[in-house]
Amino acid sequence: MTVLVLLLLNAGLAVLFGMLVMRANLLGYARGGKWYLTWFAVGLITLMDELTSVFYAPAEAHRFIGHKAIFFIAATSLLMRVLSSRMVEIARILEQHDIRGGGVYSFSYLVLGPVASFVAVASIMVSYILTACISSVSAVINGTAFLPLSPASERVLILAVIWGVAGLNILGIRENARVTFGIFIVAAVVILNLIVLGILHIDPQSPHIILGSANDVFYSVTERGFGHAVAVITIGVASCVLAYSGIESVIQTAGLCQSWRDISKAYWFLALTVGVVTPLISALALSAPIDFHAHEGDLITHWATIVGNVPFGVVVGLVGSVILVMAVNTAYVASSELLERVAHRYHFDWLVATSRRASLYRIHVLNAVMYTGIILLTRGRQSILAEMYAVSLLASFCINIGCLLIYRYLRGTKEIRDYYTSRSGTLILEFILVACFIYLAVHRPYGTGLWASVVTVLLAAAIPLSRRYGPEAREMRRSDYPLEMVLALGEVDGPLHVCFRRPGEIDVGDRKTGTAFVMFFSPKAPIPPKMSQDHYRFPMQPGGVYRSITALLALLEEELEGRDVTVHFGWPTSSWIDRMAMGVFVANLMRLPKLFPKLHFAIESDAPAPVAASAARSEAAAQG
Repeated sequence: MTVLVLLLLNAGLAVLFGMLVMRANLLGYARGGKWYLTWFAVGLITLMDELTSVFYAPAEAHRFIGHKAIFFIAATSLLMRVLSSRMVEIARILEQHDIRGGGVYSFSYLVLGPVASFVAVASIMVSYILTACISSVSAVINGTAFLPLSPASERVLILAVIWGVAGLNILGIRENARVTFGIFIVAAVVILNLIVLGILHIDPQSPHIILGSANDVFYSVTERGFGHAVAVITIGVASCVLAYSGIESVIQTAGLCQSWRDISKAYWFLALTVGVVTPLISALALSAPIDFHAHEGDLITHWATIVGNVPFGVVVGLVGSVILVMAVNTAYVASSELLERVAHRYHFDWLVATSRRASLYRIHVLNAVMYTGIILLTRGRQSILAEMYAVSLLASFCINIGCLLIYRYLRGTKEIRDYYTSRSGTLILEFILVACFIYLAVHRPYGTGLWASVVTVLLAAAIPLSRRYGPEAREMRRSDYPLEMVLALGEVDGPLHVCFRRPGEIDVGDRKTGTAFVMFFSPKAPIPPKMSQDHYRFPMQPGGVYRSITALLALLEEELEGRDVTVHFGWPTSSWIDRMAMGVFVANLMRLPKLFPKLHFAIESDAPAPVAASAARSEAAAQG
């Protein structure tokens, strides 16, 4: 019976993922000369971030409230769905004011000004710090669950994960939607098999334990007065909110989407996936006959060996470890983007200095030092890190929803008629979140101390900067526009040529009419100098150079339909790291002729000028 069910499940998953892989523009698309991520890609990135919580949050919730955690993890999932509807409303408001991305920082800045935004920045930074720390710890615990390691060896591996991911970011190697999708397929197969095995091999006492969890909460809420009911709900939600860390990542990446409607779809995707999977796995694992005290760090991995076998438990542990390492990388990337946004606004230029690979290496090193300090301070104990994490997470939620309340009561719904939520419901949500934050602030001294310390330091350092440079001061870089190039080419008769070049590879000699030289540069680095009138410099799109090229070619094909357009690419001759990366890049370039059949393509290497080459041969003959 078990084998038949698993065969049917995996056959269905193979068909489903095969259909998804074959779909065009599944993860992104080009429009108007820009590259956008789809709602599926944004939801996927956040799903992988949220999914990491299932490997440590259920055990931590059980440690504080026992089997009531089964009910409250499910109830908190519903509360997070209400919270996500408010996040969509915030995205709609930010778009109305032409603000893309930034999440709680951008929204608090819009509503309350710079001082409140610094508190938001501190809360988010503490969340990122603890995301990296707890994910590193959990990755090592789950990945080495079946290996006998001493605490000192575990801490060495944890620090190796932290500094290894920092090194990858310094080299400019970051995750993307395509890599995330591949890991998602593997994780989805393993986790769904785990759920099916958990249901097929459920312990006879598990249904009674699950039902007893709901009955205990119902009795506590209804039979002991309003004050006791509020206390039970507050403690329960506060103890389980960690299971949904990462939910704010969608609104943080709003700048990668075309509109707030994609944010709404991404949140619905999360509600129907991780919003169901997390409560289900938690209920099955927490109702199993397990010594929870002995398996706080590897609860899900150990449960996998009970419902399956030891090899399957190893697979679950390794998959969990990979997902958790990705969460560490997400913390590096997100914190660097946040600090870069703040530093540019207040001219804190030394912090955002970039390497030759356009990497914010100082921020990455600073993050790694902070993560290392927290690991050494807590000795890599997951329980302490979880306590600290929940405080900053709830602080950012409270700031977001509080700002939404202020904005709605001051502005109403006139400018956001197409999407808004109930202010009464938002007020109730804010009351619950604030109550949970107060509870955690009182009962989690480590988390409260870290959050308060970061807030104090940031306010002391940032308020003088905001007063000196002003809240709106920000250096803007001048770049060209794709339509400028299209209009210039459209005025020329005859064949057209578009040549892609890297910084430093532009020729200033005589050139034919109808030729445009295109250069993409990282917004983190200074804009390259303009060498001539047919030299166009465009900022790199969030999807990378290939996505930027694809978006530009889509615009050329649309606007110059019927014209003879040839696209030229150069030959890489730089460092060995660049040449390795170019192997993947050239493989992607091979797809362009099929994507844009109306354009001609050429990859070529410029030979030395005939006169120079002849002179060199003559000189060599004379010396011979």
